[in-house]
Amino acid sequence: MKQEILNFMRAAGAFVPFRAANSDKALILTYHRFTETGDRETTSRRSFARQLRYLKKHYQLVSLSSLAAHMSSGKRLPKRLAAIAIDDGYRDAYQIAFPLLRAYDAPATLFVVTDFVDRTAWLWTDKLRFLATRSTAGSLKARIGTTEIEVRLDGRNCRLDVASRINELLKTLSDASKEDAILQVARSLGVELPELPPDEYDAISWPQAREMDAAGVEIGSHTLTHPILTRVADQRLQDELRGSRGRVEAEMDRAIDLLCYPNGDYDRRVVRAARAAGYRCAVTIEPGFNAAGCDLLRLRRVHTESNFARFVQHTSGFDQIRRHLTLPHSSPTGAFTSAEQS
Repeated sequence: MKQEILNFMRAAGAFVPFRAANSDKALILTYHRFTETGDRETTSRRSFARQLRYLKKHYQLVSLSSLAAHMSSGKRLPKRLAAIAIDDGYRDAYQIAFPLLRAYDAPATLFVVTDFVDRTAWLWTDKLRFLATRSTAGSLKARIGTTEIEVRLDGRNCRLDVASRINELLKTLSDASKEDAILQVARSLGVELPELPPDEYDAISWPQAREMDAAGVEIGSHTLTHPILTRVADQRLQDELRGSRGRVEAEMDRAIDLLCYPNGDYDRRVVRAARAAGYRCAVTIEPGFNAAGCDLLRLRRVHTESNFARFVQHTSGFDQIRRHLTLPHSSPTGAFTSAEQS
């Protein structure tokens, strides 16, 4: 939808009926990274403040734990319930999001990758971003699984786009194959990967996590290392779920039963393992709202954007209704061909 039309619809109140129609369902919002300026796929400080003002005006903001308690009570949900979820545990969640959450008295949940916070690993998706932006090479030639990649590397945005598309391919591989492919890309680009993430990709610390948890930003589990859980063996699956839960519990000194599936990927096996590991509630990235009585280990979320009109559109439920009314159609997958140019 064109921005001018979207702005007009928001100003005219076109999304108000959709928000009202979904007021008996619970809304969970997804955030990842925060920056001062909101470049690319991040939320700026100013945008987050504006969104919090909007949420406080139109919704009853509660913690995810509280939302789950309402949903499992067997009673009708209170009107306009909403919860904020922040994935991964980057340091900017503490530096930028946390002060605003306190200023607006807004509860939230921060899902942390525990090895990331322990500084024994960094998120594998960031490795490609680091490689693509640090390299001086003008092109990349590599093999990711069965896909041969040959692309130009121009400006920063082009390089980040290439990294994102390679990350999508990596998500289809086993962990061992994924790490091999990342090393191959590093060799091809002539960049050495540091053992720990540089500042722009760094995590919060455990003292910061405890401070947030004590102030209403509850800490949940996002696994040990952020693998695609549907692609790991049973023992690894158990280790990722139980190990991360135990690690967060040890640091927070309280029971932890909130989980975020890495990349939102799950299946019946993963859900069974999450339940067996002691989780009461888990969020996916399936878009939509949550009705009373739904499976708490398969909660839907709504992705957020810095663009305020799109934020209002997404949180109103307009997109869900539009999807139901739109006929199925084919769309490009974004996968590389054997010699695609970027």
